[in-house]
Amino acid sequence: DRTVLVANTSNMPVAAREASIYTGVTIAEYYRDMGKDVVLVADSTSRWAEALREMSGRLEEMPAEEGYPSYLASRLAEFYERAGRVRAQGSPDRDGSVTLIGAVSPSGGDFTEPVTTHTMRFIKTFWALDAKLAYSRHYPSINWMNSYSGYLADIGKWWGDNVSKDWFELRKEAYGILQREDTLKEIVRLLGPEALPDEEKLILEVARMIKIGILQQNSFDDVDTYCSPQKQFKLLTLLVDFYRKGQAALREGASLADIRAMPVIATLLKARMEVKEEELAKLDALTGTIESEFKKISGAKITA
Repeated sequence: DRTVLVANTSNMPVAAREASIYTGVTIAEYYRDMGKDVVLVADSTSRWAEALREMSGRLEEMPAEEGYPSYLASRLAEFYERAGRVRAQGSPDRDGSVTLIGAVSPSGGDFTEPVTTHTMRFIKTFWALDAKLAYSRHYPSINWMNSYSGYLADIGKWWGDNVSKDWFELRKEAYGILQREDTLKEIVRLLGPEALPDEEKLILEVARMIKIGILQQNSFDDVDTYCSPQKQFKLLTLLVDFYRKGQAALREGASLADIRAMPVIATLLKARMEVKEEELAKLDALTGTIESEFKKISGAKITA
């Protein structure tokens, strides 16, 4: 693996700032044609668009929205259209790809400004960084409600063939829990958590576990700095299984306090940092632990 840096600071000539993004993507295409898979991170396309605006003003061109040139959308489209996988001409046969990641920095977090709106027209994957998550020390601070991927159907087959056929349904159920938790948060703010029935309190608890046990990642931890798709799937399976068994336990008479007191919760939350890639069998063993602990609290209530 190799890294190429194209650095242009904000005090450099405007022409250099405007040209740097094209320099970077041209270098990426050069290595792509050698049969390499290249990732280009442009940080940020907002500063590049500001350079375009400054150059357009000096050329006395007719300004469009917020002073940006009228061709801003076409320039952004031309840039992102250079991403993709190709088979290079010549011999030997070479397959290469360029993946473009553009960081957009809207001033004041305004998603209606031109660079953001035009970018979201052309891309199919969007990671929304959230300052509130960063302040609460949740890293990576990607808002799971505002982020999306248009490639879900494309990658679903790969996950089904290489990880598990159940991946799509588990992902759908986990995301449904997070969506429901987002709705319930407003009720909790107004009335407090005591106003919710135990079934909805369980949703809040499992959503918290998903956020800590899967969505957080510590890049400074030797184990958690990398997580394979297989480990991700096993962690997700455990948390969804916990939710399903929690629902069943509540129907059988267990209380939410009993569920929250289960020792396995702490184990599930720390599994991403304690279970190494070569020890994934430990995650399989946790399935039995979850079942036995739920049997204890359900059986105790039924007996009583």
